Amino acid sequence: MEERKCLLTGGNLLQAHTWKGLLQISGIEVELRGEALLGGIGELPVDLQNVELWVSQSQLPQAQAQLNSLQCDLPKWQCVQCHEFNEGSFELCWHCSAERSEAHN
Repeated sequence: MEERKCLLTGGNLLQAHTWKGLLQISGIEVELRGEALLGGIGELPVDLQNVELWVSQSQLPQAQAQLNSLQCDLPKWQCVQCHEFNEGSFELCWHCSAERSEAHN
């Protein structure tokens, strides 16, 4: 089985389902993770309250290009070093300048 990569992390379930559907229409296999954990908001740590879209490593560039072509707002991401939230378009943390990293890889 091919390794999967996290394409997006965000807290908006409706938006995540919309993106998943748009990617699937384009022939990209997408897995939505963390949906069931949203019921624990307030009880679970913040880093566990996000939904994530995962795709196969070979389809990652195609999926990123597809989302970029939609000109949609990317979800915020949390820095793994200082835990500050950053805009989805940022590649570096605005607070500590750490590179964007998917903590789940």
